[in-house]
Amino acid sequence: MNDLYYTFIKPEKALADFVESFGMFHLKSAEAKEVVIIPDGKVDLFFLRSGSKPFQVLLTGLETEPKQRSMAPDTFFFDINFKPLGVEYILQTTIADVVNSAKYLPDDFLNFSSTDLIDFEAFSKKAANIIKMLLPKEIDFRKQKLFELIYASNGEIAIQELSERIGWSSRQINRYFKSRFGMSLKAYCNILRFRKSLNHIAHGKISPELNFTDQNHFIKQIKKFSGVVPTELSKNQNDRFVLLSVLKQQ
Repeated sequence: MNDLYYTFIKPEKALADFVESFGMFHLKSAEAKEVVIIPDGKVDLFFLRSGSKPFQVLLTGLETEPKQRSMAPDTFFFDINFKPLGVEYILQTTIADVVNSAKYLPDDFLNFSSTDLIDFEAFSKKAANIIKMLLPKEIDFRKQKLFELIYASNGEIAIQELSERIGWSSRQINRYFKSRFGMSLKAYCNILRFRKSLNHIAHGKISPELNFTDQNHFIKQIKKFSGVVPTELSKNQNDRFVLLSVLKQQ
């Protein structure tokens, strides 16, 4: 991906329940680039700077389908990649209203400005320090355990087992997910399974590695979330699928 530079920093352990990573993308080309955004079960807080647009702050919702996007030329995207618990406990907001969408936030959100989008390492340190100050004194054990279990299983744990292990009824779990994140737990788990499959596809494995019913089911699920079948996704022509390109480098 010669025209798109990207880098990531993993957060320290104290932030790991809330933040997946800090990232930076820079489209160095003088022309716009067409990319496909695919679901990964995380929420991005983007800080954008380009030669043609003013400083902007954008919060995405969870994605359930592929989205075609055009990246403006010479644009910097600095990113805090939040896990759902980070949206609830750090940002203290709901994203139920922006599934497959996004919303702009005030330009001074979290006390960032365009001058913070020059040095990525400094941005990451500032973001980490701000989040540390916003860490909750207490967190609902059931929610913490819920995400721990579904991440560990890549979304393949049964809802009934989750309910029994955390002492929370399946109805309560789904009510929580829909009110906070705009989807059912099952839908979110399917996204996590797709996300794990992307790791395999990025490294040339286009047969199911997880608990899909059969090859046909695997193909249908990959196409549902990416828009293409596994063989075409693995080719990733022109690095259209940014997330897949990132995973291939890891």
